[in-house]
Amino acid sequence: MKSLDRYIKEIEKTLSSAQRTKIKTEEVGAVVEVKDGVVVLEGLNNVGYGELIQFPNGVRAMVIDLTEGEVGAIVLGDYLEIKANDIAKATGITLSIPVSEEVLGRAINPLGEPIDGGSKKITQDKLYPIEKKAPGVVSRKSVSVPLQTGIKAIDSLVPIGRGQRELIIGDRGVGKTTIAIDAILNQQEGDVISIYCAIGQKNSKVANTLELLRRNNALKNSVVVSASASESATLQYLVPYSATAIAEYFMDKGRDVLIVYDDLSKHAWAYREISLILRRPAGREAYPGDVFYLHSRLLERASRRDEKHGGGSITALPIIETLEGDVSAYIPTNVISITDGQIVLDADLFNAGMRPAINVGLSVSRVGGSAQTKAIKQVSGKLKLDLAQYRELSAFSQFESDLDVETKKFLNRGAKVTQVLKQDKNKPYDLSSQVAIIWAATSGHLDELDVAKVEEFEKKYLSDLKTRGKSLLKKINEKKELDKKDEEELKKFVEYNLEK
Repeated sequence: MKSLDRYIKEIEKTLSSAQRTKIKTEEVGAVVEVKDGVVVLEGLNNVGYGELIQFPNGVRAMVIDLTEGEVGAIVLGDYLEIKANDIAKATGITLSIPVSEEVLGRAINPLGEPIDGGSKKITQDKLYPIEKKAPGVVSRKSVSVPLQTGIKAIDSLVPIGRGQRELIIGDRGVGKTTIAIDAILNQQEGDVISIYCAIGQKNSKVANTLELLRRNNALKNSVVVSASASESATLQYLVPYSATAIAEYFMDKGRDVLIVYDDLSKHAWAYREISLILRRPAGREAYPGDVFYLHSRLLERASRRDEKHGGGSITALPIIETLEGDVSAYIPTNVISITDGQIVLDADLFNAGMRPAINVGLSVSRVGGSAQTKAIKQVSGKLKLDLAQYRELSAFSQFESDLDVETKKFLNRGAKVTQVLKQDKNKPYDLSSQVAIIWAATSGHLDELDVAKVEEFEKKYLSDLKTRGKSLLKKINEKKELDKKDEEELKKFVEYNLEK
């Protein structure tokens, strides 16, 4: 008995002194189907949504669909290299994008890789998950700081604040992208970081946008994130989330960010394509049932944070393309219900020469005057209502020959204000220039001027102000309000240029 006890003790001693072999477990599955950028796998029972999976040839995929027996994943690379029965390993890592200050001035793809041909690689500072829960109500702050777009009609009629989500909606070719790019150009000298997210756009259009930003010295504070029309639907689906992750990196540093999604119609198309390949049940217009959640979880990440959470903000300008002005279609109504207002562009106004072709009656900012500077408020108080009434009266006056004096006066001023709100593309106005010209129109100083000469007067008037009235413009820009003395000085400049 003693010999047995001694034998057991010796075995225990040997086991305790010996190095135990570490066993590494891996979650693996096998490819069942490969089709158009999407793979269906069996196995991977413990994998999570958004997790990366790795194939033997180095190609990676992101899990997007979890069913009882199978897993659907979107391929982040060449899906043609994957074959049936290939083994896939779960990595336990959520798809993230490398971010740092070095992304400024660059064009990248949804995976954070440069696509602008630049020789310098982007050094990684942090990894940000492309899918992230939107900030809660407690950490948010109300929108009260203006984001100047440099577009007279927007800053005076449908103001945008930092942290707001303002939809730009209209038919094809009516100037939606132009408005968004002009807003980015206006941030070149400010403290706002701009991100242009191109979804399913032509490579030539993205290249032109990149060159335009570079030419106007706006690229140094901007990032272009693109998944072009030649890329797979999977990358087009990922690109707005990647762009938002970059925006969150800067917001967490206390910076203000402007992000343009051009456009979310193509994003919804890409998601519909992926969902149909995965054989998800189709609903209205063949979109899957969660298409509303697709955009709500994206746009809710745009917000203004309080000081405890960094004090930064993300302002989102999503773009939606309509067909023949139908804003009641499925995707437009979804995005309208998510955003804090919309800028509606009208094809008839565009064709009539009103550029930007903003439909004042349908456009709205749910933040309103709280996102306007005092100076803009002073000169554009009743502007929106007056313009809406002018449009109605001008349509009615075509059938009426005898109009009373007051109506004629109202129509005359409305025509001048409408002319003043016209603006050439890629030429944003600073605050003082906007205030100066809108004040001249709304205060009645242009009533006697011929409509055809308003544009010529505006150029002379603003040029004169920028040479002889530099101190006045500087004062308005700094104070952001107009006093009686400023109005008297502006009146002198108006009268001088009208006489000329």
